[in-house]
Amino acid sequence: MKKELGIFLILAAVCIVVSLCTSTFYSSYNVKNLSTLTGMFGIFSVGLALVIITGGIDLSVGSIFALQGVMLYIMLREWHWAWPVAAAVILAGAAILGAIHAFLITKIRLQPFIVTLCAMLIYRSIARYAISDASAGFGAENFGVFRGLASGRVNIPFTGYVIGAPFVALVVVAIIMWVVLHRSVYGRYLYAVGRNEDAARYSGINSKLVVASAYVLCTVLAAFSGILFAIDTNTIQASDFGIGYEMYGIAAAVLGGCSLRGGEGSILGVVIGTALLQVLQTAVNLLGIPSSLNFAVMGGVILIGVLVDQILAQRRGRKISTKAA
Repeated sequence: MKKELGIFLILAAVCIVVSLCTSTFYSSYNVKNLSTLTGMFGIFSVGLALVIITGGIDLSVGSIFALQGVMLYIMLREWHWAWPVAAAVILAGAAILGAIHAFLITKIRLQPFIVTLCAMLIYRSIARYAISDASAGFGAENFGVFRGLASGRVNIPFTGYVIGAPFVALVVVAIIMWVVLHRSVYGRYLYAVGRNEDAARYSGINSKLVVASAYVLCTVLAAFSGILFAIDTNTIQASDFGIGYEMYGIAAAVLGGCSLRGGEGSILGVVIGTALLQVLQTAVNLLGIPSSLNFAVMGGVILIGVLVDQILAQRRGRKISTKAA
């Protein structure tokens, strides 16, 4: 809980500083926009956190956005499928992709970095080929609940502010995954596998199944988030839709207390980490800092998070050595 409190205090401090520098930070429009982005980025960041907790990584999230977004366009606009059917097929397809990743990682014993790096390249190429590298637009059609989830707003009572519906979706996903991760046997298995997979396996845990489930959940949540992004932007350019988004998810997870070594992390921390990243990105825009520095900000955030994790790990190691002596 100390990590979550620390990152929350940093978030609060950044919000105060930015609000002092620009009066538009707390405007109704900015609050709505910020909450929408936090919701959309937070949903797939939670999925990435599960993979990172097992000691793995998934670099294919952004390309899954592109592939599933293009497939959603084809199903809705060219094949004229009903949106519930299209959404179900998209999520099921994402689960299959996650299962393929898991098979290559757990059965063939390939490195997660290599598997998901190759997937990142393959999926984006397929997406570009499927629509001949052209733009795919959804038009003004109403796609039921997904249009509302992507672009809707929810009033905050007695404040005069509204928040984006994706933030509400994130809260629902976060609550469910918090219960799964922190209040279930499955969650304990995830942590155990991340800390020491061999020890977990010798204790009777089906470590391969646990790791596989994390990759499936990651791709499903990425597809769900990708649907929201696609409907919200209303136009998909396969060459750059979702590109680099996996870095945002990794940064949010690391900021939220997930160790890239595995075995550590919390859902609350990931949500706060996502919010901090989006606040920093918004600050870059509001303060007139060149947008070309966005990735520099994100890279610096990841580096700081990894450095803090390294320092804490070394301190824990010294304490354990002292006690043993």
